[in-house]
Amino acid sequence: MKIVLAGTSHWHADMHLDAARDAGAEIIGVWDEDEAHAMGFAARNSLKAIAAFEDVLATPADLILLMGHPSNVPARARRMIEADIPLILEKPAATSTAPLIQLRDLAHRRKAFVGVPLPNRFGPAVTAFERLRREGRAGQVAHGHFRVVNGPPERYAADGVGWVVDPAIGGGGALRNLGIHGVDAALSLASGELHLKAVSMGNRIHRSPVEDYALLVLEDDAGAVFTVEAGYTFASMRPGGDFEWRIVGANATLIDRGDKATCATLDDAAVVDLPVELPATRYRLSMRDTFERLRRNAAPAISMDDYVAAMSLIDAAYQKAGR
Repeated sequence: MKIVLAGTSHWHADMHLDAARDAGAEIIGVWDEDEAHAMGFAARNSLKAIAAFEDVLATPADLILLMGHPSNVPARARRMIEADIPLILEKPAATSTAPLIQLRDLAHRRKAFVGVPLPNRFGPAVTAFERLRREGRAGQVAHGHFRVVNGPPERYAADGVGWVVDPAIGGGGALRNLGIHGVDAALSLASGELHLKAVSMGNRIHRSPVEDYALLVLEDDAGAVFTVEAGYTFASMRPGGDFEWRIVGANATLIDRGDKATCATLDDAAVVDLPVELPATRYRLSMRDTFERLRRNAAPAISMDDYVAAMSLIDAAYQKAGR
């Protein structure tokens, strides 16, 4: 697979580079709207820098991974879709949901491959639960809890992307940026529609323009309850922060704490450790899955439909919280 990484100044660029290399891709070029940044990134990683966005579109890439500032990404994504180039669209791809709906509709019309990297879908608790469900052993979902609490928002300024905590650009705070992973997890497990029951947000610690902590309570049509916790309140800049994915079915409890994961099942009284991939390197799993689906001419595991659904629910949470 030949891949171009477009938008090297995004804070996930190194993670995607690692993922592409781990998946055996040939990285045929890197680009950024800041040409000097792209050249520096290329030099550090022994890659070729692409000078102009037009040249990105002209490459013989099997796949382009697009990252960047939310004000510019939608137009660039549109051009890639119209050029029939398979695309991974990194978040945040827009300040609001409306441009994403337009991209989703365009992707549908053109039958385009547009994947969205939400790599915790490939984490150990989720994949083990899906395996149990295929075997008929998971039981009805009862509840789930999804927590991503990272270090202070200053981390984004240090990475040169301070706009992440500007609500006029990033579209929100910890919920929009980090909580989308948990919202997507709840949507993927829900039976029927997912309803927003309660929301609480605050910024008591950092007093930034955006929330540094958010908690959502969600319930699906079958009565399963999901909670989503997101924050910038972990008292350290170390990768990983405070992470937990908990899925509970009638016969199974699965817990993923990032560096350790377990699965307990009632039918055989077993509690087993699951193979672990750290949250920061789960992009490897997402990239491998993307390549395999492209080879099979299959749809992406996580599509624009999923992205729009999560963004829309987050919109409703901000509205309910009066933000």
